[in-house]
Amino acid sequence: MDWIKNEYQTVLDRRENREEGSYTCYLFDKGLDKILKKVGEECTEMVIAAKNNDKEETVYEITDLIYHTLVMMANQGITPEDIEYELRKRAEKSGNLKKFHVVDKNT
Repeated sequence: MDWIKNEYQTVLDRRENREEGSYTCYLFDKGLDKILKKVGEECTEMVIAAKNNDKEETVYEITDLIYHTLVMMANQGITPEDIEYELRKRAEKSGNLKKFHVVDKNT
């Protein structure tokens, strides 16, 4: 996950050290609604590219989605370490299927 952490650091640097003409700075200036709009757009574009079985376009859109998600994370105070921790917790669970809670309707 070093590449994620490196990208995240770049995003944090742009947030702290504003550069004129920086797209990352533009997103931070516009705020959470704009950032989330971009995350949603990139997610949809990734899904469409994958549905169309276009590997090159899918990779491109995944990259856009990761970038915009990192901007959202930085905006919300979520770190790559937070995500890594959650992934490790999930990896420790045995089995991949979620167990459904069965309610006894007689009690």
